[in-house]
Amino acid sequence: MAAPIGNQFWKLRSKHGRDLIFSSPELLWEAATEYFEWCDDHPWEKHDFVGKDAEEVYRKVPRPYTIKALCLYLECDDELLDNYQEKEGFSEIVTRIRNIIYTQKYEGAAVGLFNASVIARDLGLVEKSDLTSKGERIGKLDVSNLSDEDLADIARIQQKMAGEG
Repeated sequence: MAAPIGNQFWKLRSKHGRDLIFSSPELLWEAATEYFEWCDDHPWEKHDFVGKDAEEVYRKVPRPYTIKALCLYLECDDELLDNYQEKEGFSEIVTRIRNIIYTQKYEGAAVGLFNASVIARDLGLVEKSDLTSKGERIGKLDVSNLSDEDLADIARIQQKMAGEG
């Protein structure tokens, strides 16, 4: 049933939206450090084989900190940190949390604890190396040594591709 026309009950509300999960930056920081400690106390077990006889072993490997896993641990939306970043007093804590997560993954990949290519993609790191063009612009044709007939053929093909013919 729709509200009656002219309904003004919404003006009586003292607040709009749901309550914050963390009422203070300190509570958010405590929850984040609890997550970091949980990760440190619960490493992954990596199945491996060592030695000439390929003896089966299980090695404890550190669990990387991630924003998604933090949000799962806190039972909240993935956008939690983005929302708190904008709230007064939370910016410094959110930045610290993000920096800790970034640093732990980056340094873990640097020393070989984590798969470097997976972590690089997650952190948005890209190796910028030019393997094909030797520094020259890609897609530009050198037509200086073509005959007039060849140039006319190229022009006809370009017109067809542009839908002009």
